[in-house]
Amino acid sequence: MAAYLCPPAVIHGKHAVRTSQIVDEVRGRHPNSAWAPRIDGIAASTGIETRGWMLPLEAAVAPGSGSGLPAAGIGPAREALAGDGFTEQDVDRVITALEAIPAPQTVQERTAPAWSAVQSYGERAARGALQIAGLDAADVDCLITSHSTTPALPGLDVSLANRLPLRSDVLLLPATQWACIAGTRSLALAADLVAADPDRVVLVVIAEALSTTYQPADDTLESLIVRLLFADTAVAAVVTGRPRPESVLRLDAAWHHTLPGTQDLHRLETREDGTHFVMDRRGPRAVQETVTAMWEWLRLRYQDDPDSWHPDVLLAHPGGTRVLEYMEETMPDGWPSGLLRHSRDSYTSGNRGGAAVFDIMRRAYDAGQKAGSRAVLYAAAPGLTATALEGQWL
Repeated sequence: MAAYLCPPAVIHGKHAVRTSQIVDEVRGRHPNSAWAPRIDGIAASTGIETRGWMLPLEAAVAPGSGSGLPAAGIGPAREALAGDGFTEQDVDRVITALEAIPAPQTVQERTAPAWSAVQSYGERAARGALQIAGLDAADVDCLITSHSTTPALPGLDVSLANRLPLRSDVLLLPATQWACIAGTRSLALAADLVAADPDRVVLVVIAEALSTTYQPADDTLESLIVRLLFADTAVAAVVTGRPRPESVLRLDAAWHHTLPGTQDLHRLETREDGTHFVMDRRGPRAVQETVTAMWEWLRLRYQDDPDSWHPDVLLAHPGGTRVLEYMEETMPDGWPSGLLRHSRDSYTSGNRGGAAVFDIMRRAYDAGQKAGSRAVLYAAAPGLTATALEGQWL
């Protein structure tokens, strides 16, 4: 399977949003929620103090351009009120009051500026990855893209094909629904593509504006946690079938796993006011099942050398602290501590979704990961589905 990965380019959201800002905004909007007395402790438990967003917090909480007047319009509203016995003066007062109430942003108002940012950030990441690899846009034979939080057709693949620009014969492979596994699964697909043609150059670009799931009106505990977790990031990397001077990681094997009956645990829902990330409390335990399955895959892969083999670095999309803790608790006996240090470091500035594994990989590279180190990459996503890769640092 051998595929060679150049260091990724990582573009963080330029707007620093502090946890204290989110707490103040949510507390002011939902002072009587059941979880309001515990909000400080809930926020502290995430371990995240600041995250980067492509757009400022003010953009997420701003009212829409419409009003609270029913969508039917002023005329039908007047008729309905008059027919219910309201005087003309009362009708005027009600209509004026309704017009003064700001309506939530529409899905278009939320998504349009985020989609523009995703394209811009994706282009910057793509150009950065090509520069790191010592290549030009004309060298790219295939482009794999993912952006689950800003649905668009055509998508990021066509946008980048025009922005960079790419050759007209480049194979475009958009994977908008991969979400959190976009990092690992795109690399697995890229490895298969270069295995079929070692001279092929694959560019992977993932850009996620997860801040679009920040929904001010939601008052559930799960929605509070969603507001606290997510960060916006664009990443990109070049994968080739032959080693290059810039290559830093060789990918040797891939593993995929899907848990049946778990498709409703985590999901995106598009409503009138935008995209909502719906999270079930059973999710972390389901993710843990995929971790257990991954350990079994590695055990079988190295069953002839169980005592001497272990990864030197584990690049795992964290999802949350509970998953990281479970991974550490269930690692095979004898494995060294600290394998998840870069994953934990990445998580302190937010959950980056599909871009997370590339960000973690970049942190390992910047920290000077030693040549010859064994690496395992892992991520799980709504579905519930997971992908892992195993390889060696060059």
